[in-house]
Amino acid sequence: MILDSDLIIVATRNPGKVKEFEHAFAELGKQVKSMFDYPGLPDVVEDGDTFAANALKKAKTVGDALGLPVLADDSGLCVDELDGRPGVYSARFAGEHAADQDNNEKLLRMLEDKKMGEDTQQPLLSTARFVCTLVLYNPAAGSSLEATGEVEGWITSEPAGCGGFGYDPLFYLPDYEKTMAELSLEEKQAISHRGKALRNLIGLLKQEAVM
Repeated sequence: MILDSDLIIVATRNPGKVKEFEHAFAELGKQVKSMFDYPGLPDVVEDGDTFAANALKKAKTVGDALGLPVLADDSGLCVDELDGRPGVYSARFAGEHAADQDNNEKLLRMLEDKKMGEDTQQPLLSTARFVCTLVLYNPAAGSSLEATGEVEGWITSEPAGCGGFGYDPLFYLPDYEKTMAELSLEEKQAISHRGKALRNLIGLLKQEAVM
């Protein structure tokens, strides 16, 4: 895997993810571009049954189209009370073009239905984890690197915070006594699933002495 450029291309159209990648790679002196910068790129159907499969498909599709190394991630929320759902369907849990609020509302409805008859005044509804798998694909070599990160927490019945995106307002971190959406970007990057996956990937790249 050769990354001799100061440019990192990320296969996403999620502005929240772009912001986190920009923050992570800034300390390495690398510029981040995304699919927003290449409007002619094909859409990628995320039909894999694992985060790794979806990340590889996105990285390969965009990398082959550009002829350049591309980083892609697939991430999601796995809720224990819902047997690991929404999982790989996290971004489209409430429908193909669902907004974050739609997904959050559906998640809370399902958990409340599951707990019907129990103490619904409990603020913490279920243990859960955020999972992120990153794949860096180099079309010239036909090779890829993969790294994963996870963070454990709880789903809270009341959303809190205006930072982050996705399920962050519902994901409560007991050690911080805050939701993910109440953390600063620096705090989130230090403990989040994507932050951990990025550090693991950068560690792999450094081992190969390519950065």
